Amino acid sequence: MADNGKSMSIIVTKGSLDWAYPPFILATTAAAMDLDVTLFFTFYGLTLLKKKLDLKVTTLGNAAMEMPMMGGHMAMPNLVGALPGMDAMATAMMKDLIKKKGVASIEDLRDAAKDCGVRMIACQMTMDLFEYNQADMIDGLEYAGAATYIETATQCDINLFI
Repeated sequence: MADNGKSMSIIVTKGSLDWAYPPFILATTAAAMDLDVTLFFTFYGLTLLKKKLDLKVTTLGNAAMEMPMMGGHMAMPNLVGALPGMDAMATAMMKDLIKKKGVASIEDLRDAAKDCGVRMIACQMTMDLFEYNQADMIDGLEYAGAATYIETATQCDINLFI
């Protein structure tokens, strides 16, 4: 238990590049603030635990997506996102922006979470459903189901769903 007795859990359900940042940033920040943190990775969020990451961004269904360009912000309309190659272009633009602004990579944030003692649980049901192997995942994970997560969440001060 953390020295301050506070704890936080996050259910991680998304595995795209843009959705990978919030759980890892919040987890590492909370751990640095001396909270016990548990991340429960399920469904598409489970891909964030793979040893080899190939994260992408999609503009479809993300009407709020804007990229800084030419001194302003360019919105990515859903119609444009349906065009071939747009996901690859949006991903390249996001990766370039991340690099240009000096934002840590997901791999670095994931390592920082491990170093800070963040508990990372891979949903066993999702592992089985998607036929993932533990050998494809990073080391130091716990494999468990919803009951384990709920047992933890009922004891936490903060519970988030991302």
